[in-house]
Amino acid sequence: MKQTTHYERISTMLTTSEVARLLNVHDSTVRRWNDRGIIKAYRIGPQGERRFRRDDIAIFFLDRAVQKFVQD
Repeated sequence: MKQTTHYERISTMLTTSEVARLLNVHDSTVRRWNDRGIIKAYRIGPQGERRFRRDDIAIFFLDRAVQKFVQD
């Protein structure tokens, strides 16, 4: 099984704007959800930029879809 490097893992993560585009919300909404612990982000680089794991966003998206379906 191939092991991935730290750089490869980070390069496959999503930026705040990419997550916002996928979820059809504003960037600040994604940041607010992260600040409130709704979506997990990882801080990278000297400026602490947020990065999101694709799996975490997929799970969040599916949970949100199920909740919307159950409420309707």
